[in-house]
Amino acid sequence: MAKSGPTGAVARSIREGTRSRIVEAAVQTIKERGFAATSARAIAATGGFNQALVFYHFGSVNDLLIAALDHTSELRMARYRAAIDSVDSMPELLAVASEAYQEDLAGGHIKVLAEMIAGASAMPELGPAIAARMQPWITFTEDAVIRVMARSSVGPLVPSRDLAFAIVSLYLGAAMLTHLTEDPAPAESLFRTGAKVGPLLELVTLRGA
Repeated sequence: MAKSGPTGAVARSIREGTRSRIVEAAVQTIKERGFAATSARAIAATGGFNQALVFYHFGSVNDLLIAALDHTSELRMARYRAAIDSVDSMPELLAVASEAYQEDLAGGHIKVLAEMIAGASAMPELGPAIAARMQPWITFTEDAVIRVMARSSVGPLVPSRDLAFAIVSLYLGAAMLTHLTEDPAPAESLFRTGAKVGPLLELVTLRGA
């Protein structure tokens, strides 16, 4: 009598474990090789599995790469939320942003994000999916802006959504330039400058001076 395979919760656990392994291999491959060289074969070589699993679990390499971007974004969002939840001043917000940017750079999140955005130029079908994944970051930033600007005399004059869009755009621009030039110094200098002027901004705007 033939033995039956795993079913129910065990089967789901195995499937989720395999998908996670593939996603992590995709993230690592993008970091190491860049978007153009991240093929199913390259991802499989990184993870040590059969490339057929990429298509079985994700349907296409592009869908896997979007899942990889989702994975890194979820990890970073959790980190940002934990750091910003207790922030209620401009200097604190700028300090958290500087620290988180350094972590993103060191951890390779900026590399993954920049490669995916660059890849959308060659594969326009990726553009809408990547853009959609920026919206939660704009909303998250807007929530932080509203909280920080709540005591400001100029707060009502500054549309929170516009400011959030500007902040996310600045982050993305810094990420892309850092990626293109392979020189993190200008972005790091920008964040250091922001940290220095943060107390002045709070004095002028948040205290109603």
